[in-house]
Amino acid sequence: MAEFEDTYNLYFKDVFLYIYSLSGDQHIAEDITSETFLKAIQSIDSFKGNCDIRVWLCQIAKNSYFSYLRKIRKLVDMEALPEKAADHDVEQIITSAETSMQIHEVLHNLGEPYKEVFTLRVFAELSFKQIAHLFGKSENWACVTFHRARIKIKERMEDYR
Repeated sequence: MAEFEDTYNLYFKDVFLYIYSLSGDQHIAEDITSETFLKAIQSIDSFKGNCDIRVWLCQIAKNSYFSYLRKIRKLVDMEALPEKAADHDVEQIITSAETSMQIHEVLHNLGEPYKEVFTLRVFAELSFKQIAHLFGKSENWACVTFHRARIKIKERMEDYR
């Protein structure tokens, strides 16, 4: 089991980023990545080692994502959905002088641990590994918490526009 935990820690980010690149949605990527590792642990005995484990995990992730798409197609008419608006890069917003005060106000009102993780990552320029160590959590936790903080900041910044 410890071996699989090492595999999880080593490849979580790769699988997450792969699914995020397919879906364009952080929450879907998080869900599919979690599902991928659950499926992988259930079928680890079937892994023959014919390919890199990262390839195997990404294949499971891709299949899980396509299964997810098939399910939601049955529930939602995909043509009726509005197109996704362009995302704004939070780090770029911070560098803008006129929005700097607004972002600090939003950050000040952000709950923990989001505020501290975001501050450590952006202002202190710590790695996810360093942030995870400070909190006594996994690197994955730090990454997910940072990305959720970014989303919360983006949503609250919309109030200023």
